[in-house]
Amino acid sequence: MLAPRRTQGGYRLFNEEDVERLETILRLQRDEFLPLRVIRQELASPAAAKARRRRRPSGLSGDEDELSLSALCERAGITPELARELEDFGLLEARGDGQHKRFAASDADVAATCAKLSRYGVDPRHLRTFRHGADREAGLLQQLVAPALRSRNPERRQAGLEELQALAELAQELSQLLFWRDLRAVAGR
Repeated sequence: MLAPRRTQGGYRLFNEEDVERLETILRLQRDEFLPLRVIRQELASPAAAKARRRRRPSGLSGDEDELSLSALCERAGITPELARELEDFGLLEARGDGQHKRFAASDADVAATCAKLSRYGVDPRHLRTFRHGADREAGLLQQLVAPALRSRNPERRQAGLEELQALAELAQELSQLLFWRDLRAVAGR
């Protein structure tokens, strides 16, 4: 999947594009659990170049860009009908209504992942489970840091945001470990 230049001594020389491609491969394998065969296909498709340019979730830092329905559909590679269905089941959250609907840029990543799952026959109504699980996890973390986030002291509020980010990363790691443990049991390993 990579063909870096080599020195006379056999060392690999990676340029910026190689490093970006390697980061994409590792991210797809680690975060999206895709096998190398599927990653190879993803990287070879023309739409993959556009997908690779998508930003990673920024966590809690900064404001997110907003997208119209058509921009969301184009970026995620989905139809407006699927976007509406994902919105109906709580997987996409629109701000505003009618022609003025706006979606967070991260919703394009959510929609693209839902579209990939739909190729395996997983309908949006079945994906509500993920929405409910995320809501429960976020609710627990909210309870832990709510006092700091409501503080009028800017330093205390910033510390609360940093604590929330750290807790979110740990919760995500735990959730992923438990998920894979359960799947190993399903596979009989």
